[in-house]
Amino acid sequence: MKILLVEDDVRVAGLIKRGLDENEFQTDIAYDGISGKKMALQHDFDLIITDIVLPKMDGLDLCKEIRHIKPDLPIIMLTALGTTDDKIEGFDAGADDYLVKPFEMRELLARIRVLLKRYQKQDSTTGTILRYADLEMNLHTKNVRRNNIDISLTPKEFKLLHYLLLHPERVLSRMEIAEKVWETHFDTGTNFIDVYINYLRKKVDKDFDKKYIHTKSGMGFILKQD
Repeated sequence: MKILLVEDDVRVAGLIKRGLDENEFQTDIAYDGISGKKMALQHDFDLIITDIVLPKMDGLDLCKEIRHIKPDLPIIMLTALGTTDDKIEGFDAGADDYLVKPFEMRELLARIRVLLKRYQKQDSTTGTILRYADLEMNLHTKNVRRNNIDISLTPKEFKLLHYLLLHPERVLSRMEIAEKVWETHFDTGTNFIDVYINYLRKKVDKDFDKKYIHTKSGMGFILKQD
């Protein structure tokens, strides 16, 4: 597996590369955002790891540029910025996962393997269409429509709705969503899930009389018709 690491700190980049190489990943390094973009778009990588604070182009813009051309390329963000707003900004830019520095190499390796496995599984479902009432999701084209009206979603909103569509009319706890959509355990008190559920509601339900995304107080969320 070939990984592109975009990290301007030479020492940190060297340590991460050594850890990846020791685990049989082939790792290339870019030390600024522009170089990272050029390498990501001109070569075939299985996964991108990028810092957010980078010279020439920051990691958020880099992620957006990559997503525009290669929407199915897994991206992990590494950063010292760890607030809820920082993480949401990273996910909205198109990141699949977000790891706050400092971190243990084994945690990074675990997240890499989860992402690679997930994307390989998605490849096997090419062409699959999920439907619930008048809501439709095409896993191949990444298009979402309701009542034949296109709905534009960010990558994380798409993945959250995808999980809801896979489990309609079943209450999903915040912990389950965190584990299955983000493959992580959020700190107690974080409002990640509620933030993204509200994002989805504004796009999926706001302009329609029938509401599909509901909150079960003290339990979680459910996709069902009123």
